[in-house]
Amino acid sequence: MKRTLVIGASPKSYQYSHMAIVKLLSAGHPVEAIGRSVFDLNGVHVTDQKESFKDIDTVTMYLNPERQKEYEEYIIALHPKRIIFNPGAENPSFAEKASKAGIQAIEACTLVMLGTGQY
Repeated sequence: MKRTLVIGASPKSYQYSHMAIVKLLSAGHPVEAIGRSVFDLNGVHVTDQKESFKDIDTVTMYLNPERQKEYEEYIIALHPKRIIFNPGAENPSFAEKASKAGIQAIEACTLVMLGTGQY
């Protein structure tokens, strides 16, 4: 299973980041999450801090490019295998930085990837 860090996590059930956490968990993927506030979601403690998570396979991004800037160096330092830029989070300049650091950058939808077995 792929340990996944969701950035832009929301406590609101209609938000895609919220849905992604639920689907990731139901698919058996361990989840860490960062949001604007601290809350718990289906056993996942969502923090509002850039914690030193270990063994992150995938970062799935739910922030617009402007809000991503403060996370770029943090994410690269985590050394994930890939970053998924979900719709609305596409960021060619960050994707290029990630690629240069050996991190696969994908413009895709985590929910679709999970639903089609491509995750």
